[in-house]
Amino acid sequence: MDTLETYRQLIKKVLGEYARIPYAYGDIQSHVFCDHEGDHYLLLVMGWEGARYVHGCIIHLDIIDGKVWIQRDGTEHGIADELEEAGIPKDHIILGFHPADVRQYTGYAVA
Repeated sequence: MDTLETYRQLIKKVLGEYARIPYAYGDIQSHVFCDHEGDHYLLLVMGWEGARYVHGCIIHLDIIDGKVWIQRDGTEHGIADELEEAGIPKDHIILGFHPADVRQYTGYAVA
């Protein structure tokens, strides 16, 4: 299996693990969306918390030029470590939500 396909499978696995975590309140479900053609990956939550409708993106990942870009990370501990533990090297993970001039200090790839 080539690197791109490996990254796709690892991302899908990690997002799936997050999607299985149940919400402690409300009727809220997590959904994983994978666009393999454009290499966009999302973990969305949607449902009801009492009378309030909840809909939002918790995690947004893209694969761009062979590297995994974390565009949005709404997790408690950060998904970068879990991607690394799953087998994606640190130098192939970019914290895209940080400004370009800050990325060099994150310990991850800059672009």
